[in-house]
Amino acid sequence: MGRYGVPEDLVSTTLYLCDDASSFVTGVVIPVDCGFSAFCGV
Repeated sequence: MGRYGVPEDLVSTTLYLCDDASSFVTGVVIPVDCGFSAFCGV
């Protein structure tokens, strides 16, 4: 995306994980890395 991430980029994911909407989500890693892991083979 042409920029480094800032702490504010984590807010929506954090709010999602704290909300009842994610109550069925367990044992998963949610990468918030601007798509980096999708292109580097991680």
